[in-house]
Amino acid sequence: MGATSPLKGQSHSRSLTRNLLPYILYALLPIAVFRFYFHPFPFPLSTSDQLPHPNRIILTTSSSSPPPSSFSKEEEIANETPCNYTYGRWVHDKMGPLYNGTTCGTIKEGQNCITHGRPDLGYLYWRWQPSQCNLPRFDPNTFFNLLSNKHIAFVGDSMARNQLESLLCMLATASYPNLVYKTGEDNKFRRWHFSSHNITVSVYWSPFLVKGVEKSKTGPDHNELYVDVVDERWGSDLEHIDMVVLSIGHWFLHPAVYYEGGSVLGCHYCPGLNHTEIGFYDVMRKAIKTALKAIIERKSTDGNGIDVFLTSFSPSHFEGEWDKAGACPKTKPYEEGEKMVEGMDADMRSIAIEEMEAAKVNAKQFKGLRLETLDVTKLSLMRPDGHPGPYMYPFPFANGIQEHVQNDCVHWCLPGPIDTWNQIVLEVIRRWSVVSKREK
Repeated sequence: MGATSPLKGQSHSRSLTRNLLPYILYALLPIAVFRFYFHPFPFPLSTSDQLPHPNRIILTTSSSSPPPSSFSKEEEIANETPCNYTYGRWVHDKMGPLYNGTTCGTIKEGQNCITHGRPDLGYLYWRWQPSQCNLPRFDPNTFFNLLSNKHIAFVGDSMARNQLESLLCMLATASYPNLVYKTGEDNKFRRWHFSSHNITVSVYWSPFLVKGVEKSKTGPDHNELYVDVVDERWGSDLEHIDMVVLSIGHWFLHPAVYYEGGSVLGCHYCPGLNHTEIGFYDVMRKAIKTALKAIIERKSTDGNGIDVFLTSFSPSHFEGEWDKAGACPKTKPYEEGEKMVEGMDADMRSIAIEEMEAAKVNAKQFKGLRLETLDVTKLSLMRPDGHPGPYMYPFPFANGIQEHVQNDCVHWCLPGPIDTWNQIVLEVIRRWSVVSKREK
């Protein structure tokens, strides 16, 4: 037989390849799908993903940091820009609160809206969504772990007490608080102990933070404040306190005479007295300054340090005069832009923030002092639906609609929006803890 020509052999090879090619592709296709499904290729980012966007919030600041997968949760928190919880909106949350009026035994009766018969429960299903980050649901076990063997004190007016009772209710879902001390009218000084983690939680009634004499039936018909003297009812216990939450505001609206350096400084709404009317803004500023100064000076010398929160002013929502059948009938939060922080609310908020910032500067020279404003003014202003209203009393309409029913549009239902205040406190403490560990 003669040899096959080269052209004929090449033609035969191409024909064979064409015939086998479909079968080769069919065989490779499942392998390719399997490879891509379990080991996907890292697609390159688009140009828009690689370049910084002017409206994007960049949470990490180090360009040389390892990839996110190599971060622990604590390292991620430490590398994040601290979240500004002031700005955000209320979004619907079908999970609801951690507790209710029947599962928590420490709620002041006037704020127990559920057991007092409030029929609309929609106010329970909202959560605060900050603009720049997420605010995790309150975890009582995280709180216990971070504050084991600590003494936490809430100092101030009835809003401090309201916030305290919110915290106790959330913590009680994991461990029961034992009441170990109470005294004063309306039990204004109380202390609980969580034996599971040796945590003490106290409340000190001090509506001005400084020394004061409250108006009474047997005494003056106005309050008397000594703006340069701290209230020793709580000040004398500072050496035993590891974290303090200060809260004042509403009591400064009442008629009062002010003293400084042993002399009358002026007064607020005292037409029957021969004193100069000076309003209350500067006095409130002096009171905060005096309180923070006392904390820094006393805790900087005992070497134990302290965490300090100053809660900003919480607006009321009376529609009409509070003492003339004013009410707060709304059942939903305000939407963004519907209500602005302005007027007295804005002024009192600014005083708290400015004085805390000044105190931070003074505290920098000492170790172990951590100070922060708990800025709740806006998020509280946007919740006109969260007050007890007429349900400060049990079943106020059981006998029909009455012409005049007293409403509480200042304090907050428990559970309610005030639980968010303690969510933010926990997140700040958690970040402090992580940063402190990293610095060591």
